[in-house]
Parts: sequence; C-alpha cells; structure tokens
Amino acid sequence: MPDELRLTLAFGVGLGAALITVPLAIRLAWRTGFLDYPVGYKKHAVPTPCLGGLAVMLAFLPACVLLGGGASQFGVIVVCALGLSIVGAVDDRVGLGPVPRVVAEVAAATALWDAGLAWHVSDSETLNLVAAIVWVVGVVNAFNLMDNLDGAAGTVGAVSAAGAGALAAVEGEILLAALALSLSGACAGFLPFNLSRPARIFLGDGGSMPVGFIVAAAVMESSKQAELGQAVVVAAVLFVGLPALDTALVVVSRTRRGTTVFSGARDHVTHRLLWRLRTPRAVALALGLTQAALCLLGLALFQTTSAAVFAVGTIYVILGCAVIIRLESSYGAEAAPAVAAPAQPEPGS
Repeated sequence: MPDELRLTLAFGVGLGAALITVPLAIRLAWRTGFLDYPVGYKKHAVPTPCLGGLAVMLAFLPACVLLGGGASQFGVIVVCALGLSIVGAVDDRVGLGPVPRVVAEVAAATALWDAGLAWHVSDSETLNLVAAIVWVVGVVNAFNLMDNLDGAAGTVGAVSAAGAGALAAVEGEILLAALALSLSGACAGFLPFNLSRPARIFLGDGGSMPVGFIVAAAVMESSKQAELGQAVVVAAVLFVGLPALDTALVVVSRTRRGTTVFSGARDHVTHRLLWRLRTPRAVALALGLTQAALCLLGLALFQTTSAAVFAVGTIYVILGCAVIIRLESSYGAEAAPAVAAPAQPEPGS
C-alpha cells in the first residue's frame, strides 16, 4: 500500500470509528452512571458522561490493527496506552489521587525505554531512562491538565498527534506515523460531541492520559534518529508546546497564590482565553491553530542544527515567560467573569 494512502486511511479510519464509538460510550455512561458531576470549581450545568477516553481508544485501535501490520515493535505503545486509559478511567470513577497515576506513567515510560523506543541523550542508560520518564510523565500530566474546558485536550491532542505523525513520516517511520494519525483522527471524531452545547461527553483522565502518552512516545521514537544531540528534546517540546505552557502557567499561578498545584481551578490558558473569546469553540480553534504552528516550527527545527534549535528554544522560553507574566498580571480581573459564566461547561481533570 502506498505510504500516502496508508496515512490517509489511518486518519480516516480513526475519525470514522470515533463517530461510531462516541455515541455508544455516551449511552454506556448514562446506563452505568459513569458521569462527571458539576461540583466545586466545575461549572458545567448538568451531569455529563466522561467515557470519552474509552471511545477514543476504541476508535484508535482499528487503524492500528488494519494499517499497522508488521509494526510489532510499536505494540508496547498501544499496550501501555490501553493500560493508562484503564488507570485514568478508574481515577475518573473513584479518584485515585496523583501517586497511582504517576506510578503507572513511570511504568509506561520504563516499558518504552526497555523496548528501545526512548531517546539516547547520553552514553548512560540510566540517564536515558530518566530522560524517558521525565518526558513521558511531563507530557501525560500536561495533557491531563489541558483537559479543563470543552474541546481543549481533544483539539490539542488531534493536532499534536498529527504533528507527531508528520515527524514520523519525515523520518521514514511510516507505521508509527499511521499509529499517530489514527489517534489524531479519533480525537477529531470525538470533538463534535465534546464541543456541542452543552457537551455530550467529556474526555476524562481515561482519555487525556493515553492521548498524552501516545503523543509523547511517537515524538520520542520518531526523533531518535535526528542528529541534534541533546537539542532533540528542545525541538520535541514544540510538538506539545501548548500543554507545556499551560502546565508552567498553572504551576506559577498556584504557587504565587499559595495553593497546591494539584488542586482544581479555573486558572488555565483556556480559561484566560475563554474570558476573551467567549465560547469554547473559539478557544478550541485558537488552540488548534497555535499548536499547529508550533508543530510546523518543530518540523522545521528537525531539519536544522542543534545551535539553531537551542536558539529557537531560548526564544520560546522567553516568549512563554512573557505570556505567563501577562496572563498572571490580569488574572484577578479575568477570574471573576470566568467563574461567573455557568453556561460554559468544564470537564473535570
């Protein structure tokens, strides 16, 4: 099968499958009471199904099976993603707390390293393992934090997965590219249900965790062959640029206010954008376009030198700090309108 057709079908199968699995997950959630209730800082109006992660993973699998033949070396990615989806779903149901989730993420990162799918940033395998753990745990939790407004995690996940697929294709990893694009299609198929007014289903930890993991694994594996040395990590961050920025903003904001980083609050990039753009759909569009631009920049950096990567990375950090300072300086004025907007649903992350 021609590579172009394989990749197109991977996205299309993921998209089509999601349009089937998401309505089924909605019905299953209502029948089993698997709902996210509007308590605390959550502002959605009514209990909402939160089995979106199950639907996305079920939509992701058919393309892997049909178009990923011979890609047994990537089976560990699929297995670990399913494991994280189960852990996340249990957390959505009973609330596991951060420790069991992080333990599962560390185990998944270790499995990638053991399968030879991690970066070689050092001659020390111990340091390579540490790099894989920091990357995977960081990206998974960044996507988990990004799941705080309708369409946010699904949109960024679709775009980041597409960017990871493009990087894999450029590096000649066509089967890995098909895997990433099938996830992109599944996330895209989830969005119409998540962005309806009101939202018909939430992604939940059962979706944000495996989506973040697959993106992290695909970017790490497909960038291994780039001759950038340790700069490869800097270039890779751009493929998850918005979740990274959002995580940094939340850490700074909550530390400044003296609250725990793990507490839920309406202080994310999405909430600041919602105050200006007014609707979750407009926020999702802004997030998608911005993350697409970052992915394109990341693809360009993989064709340059390590010096250029570090230079651009420095600029990105400076701009990110400027954005955080600007958003924090106006947070008091923005927080009240954002909290007082009961028509804007927010999933629990």
